[in-house]
Amino acid sequence: MGTKLIIDTDPGVDDAFAIALAAMSADVDLLGVTTVFGNVPLAMTTANARRLLQLCGRPDVPVAAGAARRLVYGGERNGKVHGADGLSGRAGSLPEATRPLESQDAVSLLVSLLEASDEPVTIAPIGPLTNIAALLAAHPGVRDKIARIVLMGGGVARGNITAAAEFNIWADPEAARRVIAEDEVPCVMVPLDLTHRCAVDAAWLAKLAASGPIGEALDAFTPDYLAYYRRVLGYDGIVMHDAVAVAEAINPGILQTETYAVNVDTTDGPARGMTLVDRRIALDDPESAPGRRIEVATDTELDGLREFVLSRLTGSR
Repeated sequence: MGTKLIIDTDPGVDDAFAIALAAMSADVDLLGVTTVFGNVPLAMTTANARRLLQLCGRPDVPVAAGAARRLVYGGERNGKVHGADGLSGRAGSLPEATRPLESQDAVSLLVSLLEASDEPVTIAPIGPLTNIAALLAAHPGVRDKIARIVLMGGGVARGNITAAAEFNIWADPEAARRVIAEDEVPCVMVPLDLTHRCAVDAAWLAKLAASGPIGEALDAFTPDYLAYYRRVLGYDGIVMHDAVAVAEAINPGILQTETYAVNVDTTDGPARGMTLVDRRIALDDPESAPGRRIEVATDTELDGLREFVLSRLTGSR
């Protein structure tokens, strides 16, 4: 078996694509899925994750529910892009999950899976980083069992939930700052700047829908998402944010990265949730570049990335 992987998620249309990408890849050992508030409230993200795994024929994968709110401040605002149930009103069309929800919480499942693994595990957080921050703070002994964290979040030159902040980071900036600052765990940040460039068009979605029941179901989740991105992109297409990060998690190097100092704005102002990515060349003085140096995904072979995701989702690889 190939990459050992845990996904932390808030499904979400792009999360659905990302979960399916991992679940349907034969070279991925999907150890578990943990859920967090985000695109919709926790009860919905958890139900969506369990039923998506059932759709993909993976009831063997355990699911545990995690944080229902951010670490510090309450009053979360869920995303509106994905529809009221996170899947454009189509969550009810998914098969019922046959595997019960794990009785332990998300952090406890993460700890048990990491401790039981015979080799380091990649964690792909593709929602707010609350669960992962709690894991690293409360269980520092598992850091050596984490191969790397590949997170979808942040922006180098843009935001989406605000002018400055990307949704996953904005949803819990204190958690994001804690995770990104974790010196002992390699981290790759996959930002909006790149995921938007990896958008797929109607022809790509048509190929997915024609591939079989799973592809048809995934395409059926996109109407609300498509309506939003039609305005953003100017054509019929969607941005698969989370699937881009999971592609890197399961196929290291499919995204090109650069090492930058990254910090997260946790102030209570208009820049709250902004990822400050310092791209200056002369950074010999650490004080000139506050923030931990991590890998930031900056480029990919776009058609190759799109084909990689499509081939995995359609079983044509």
